Amino acid sequence: MGQVTQSFSITLPDGSCREFDGPVTGAAIAADIGPGLAKAALAVRVDGQLWDIGRVIDHDALVAIVTAKDDDGVEILRHDAAHVMAEAVQELFKDTQVTFGPSIENGFYYDFAREVPFTPEDMEKIETRMHEIVDRDEAIIREVWNREEAVAHFEEKGEKYKAEHILTLDQDAEITIYRQGSWLDLCVGPHLASTGKLGHAFKLTKLSGAYWRGDAANDQLQRIYGTAWPNEKALKAYLHMIEEAEKRDHRRLGRELDLFHIQQEAVGSVFWHPKGWTLYRQVETYMRERLDAADYVEVKTPQLIDRALWEASGHWEKFRDLMFIAESEDRVLAVKPMNCPGHVQIFKQGITSYKDLPLRMAEFGSCHRNEPSGALHGMMRVRAFTQDDAHIFCAPEQITQETVAFCELLLSIYKDLGFEDVAVMFADRPETRAGEDAVWDRAEGALLDGLKETGLDHTVNPGEGAFYGPKLEFHLRDALGRSWQCGTLQLDFVMPERLDASYVGEDGEKHRPVMLHRAILGSFERFLAILIEHYAGRFPLWLSPVQLVVATITGDADAYANQVVEQARAAGLRVEVDLRNEKIGYKVREHSHAAVPVMFVVGKREAEDGSVAVRRLGTKDQPVIGLDDALGQLADEIANRAMPAHLATENGDKKGN
Repeated sequence: MGQVTQSFSITLPDGSCREFDGPVTGAAIAADIGPGLAKAALAVRVDGQLWDIGRVIDHDALVAIVTAKDDDGVEILRHDAAHVMAEAVQELFKDTQVTFGPSIENGFYYDFAREVPFTPEDMEKIETRMHEIVDRDEAIIREVWNREEAVAHFEEKGEKYKAEHILTLDQDAEITIYRQGSWLDLCVGPHLASTGKLGHAFKLTKLSGAYWRGDAANDQLQRIYGTAWPNEKALKAYLHMIEEAEKRDHRRLGRELDLFHIQQEAVGSVFWHPKGWTLYRQVETYMRERLDAADYVEVKTPQLIDRALWEASGHWEKFRDLMFIAESEDRVLAVKPMNCPGHVQIFKQGITSYKDLPLRMAEFGSCHRNEPSGALHGMMRVRAFTQDDAHIFCAPEQITQETVAFCELLLSIYKDLGFEDVAVMFADRPETRAGEDAVWDRAEGALLDGLKETGLDHTVNPGEGAFYGPKLEFHLRDALGRSWQCGTLQLDFVMPERLDASYVGEDGEKHRPVMLHRAILGSFERFLAILIEHYAGRFPLWLSPVQLVVATITGDADAYANQVVEQARAAGLRVEVDLRNEKIGYKVREHSHAAVPVMFVVGKREAEDGSVAVRRLGTKDQPVIGLDDALGQLADEIANRAMPAHLATENGDKKGN
């Protein structure tokens, strides 16, 4: 009697099915579909889970082939690059232990335990050996070990960190080992079929310190970062972007353009210089104008507030470690890390009617958070910052209209500031949160309804909501294509309840308002850092700290230059004059380096004609026009908040690629 062979049905993403006479690998499925896919296949998704391409599927399954065109495929390439790097390190430096080596956004890293510090020369050797390992095309094989066997192996090799990690895993956890050539590592996978599949589109980028398990109380490790891409073209594009990002680094431009500085005597706080503070005030003035037009009322709340209020709001339990504390007369006070409890106190003064809602309460609130010094980064992450904060107190039936109005306001502001590519994410309940599940169900449903009404596309960021409510996150993309999360809209039923906020409804009874926490810039400091890098310091005319420099060609034009300055100031421009006895080419280069958007060059002829030669930043053209017309053109450009030509060109090129 013949043996009965069990067949398996494999359903592909397009809904089509393929039958196989027995267990089948992802590689065999890809080959059955076509030779091109078989060559491109990196891994397989089986019933929603990523598997190695060579792993056997022995049941009916929904299967998708993963290639380098998929985000999952790129992530696997980067994870494999980390393993290849670790193999190279241990081949070259025998005394080194490996710990963890994940893929990250745009690249990968691995943490190593080694007494001797790595050097840039070591990085070159490691990268060279990585290319050799790729050329060896070592097969990558998944193995399942028992716990005792795995611990004994790593302890015998002197890999204490791996052995320690295995002992922290659940007793029933599957211990998987990936072997490539003679080298192996503890890993959940998946991985490529062989090291040759990785290709050569990778680059080691930097060294840094780290701690075992991210805890400063543990052993210090050395971290090597790298980047990996599906092909050389993508790698070169990324490295070019990194080079451009270094040129645009806001810390560097802050020094070069004399905008701000940070020093050790005030860790995490900004010293604004006159030009930088001018930029700050222009953004603040603009934001205040937009909020006034949108019917916000502006308030100011105290910096020091008794811990009792923070306990009542729930922030003491959640954010105590980030608060700066002061004691006075046997009272414990906290320097406010956020503005919301203070705004509720203002809302509670007197009696609020349903007719007063929605109440949109805004504050440019100065906040402080005790961020770890190692996490601080220029103005991107600071301890002292100003939020463009606001809270909208409204009735439940007003949530949708307020969500729509906020989204329209935010997108309009971003457009004025030069950001038109904005992505929206919906962040739902985190694991640690305030409020009952029923309250969260209601809050998430209401916010999603409002988002649906806006018509904006969105993705989901699971578990990343605030501790008191779900939120919308707004991610804007800068001139280099980098994404920055800035604006938020957070829906909160919890805090009005905890702080006993109420309004009198149409029925004469007390009701709890809904509280919408919202920000557009996020913090002035971080947003201005993004703005500096986005424009590379070459701001649009309306934002530029110095909008115009009047420079003389010869000394006999000095009087006329001063006259031009007077008229420009009368027209509302921020203007400086350069009467130095220097050649005009020198003056042009110096003010171009300082990113002054417009120069009026004047000499004897211009003084006689009442004209100016207009030179724009980044151009060599120098048309001579009448002074009144020149000032009128600048005034129109400022009023229209026009984008500078250089950024419009960059964005156009980026969109065309």
